Amino acid sequence: MSDNFYDQKPGSALRSWALYQMLAGAGWAALFLLAVGAILLAVWGVGLLLPEESKQAPDPNAYLITAPAEVRQA
Repeated sequence: MSDNFYDQKPGSALRSWALYQMLAGAGWAALFLLAVGAILLAVWGVGLLLPEESKQAPDPNAYLITAPAEVRQA
């Protein structure tokens, strides 16, 4: 810390502390967004390595959504 920190007025010191906290939070947010972007970029890159046939295949989970309801006649 610099020596002039203790010579600051209380309001000025509080503003400096608040600005530092906001900039630190913005830095953490930027780091988080870069990490999410890197993960998405890696998934996209792996998708480019897959064969074309796998991209045109029907969804293997489609039966979970389109399964008809069982109806019983009395």
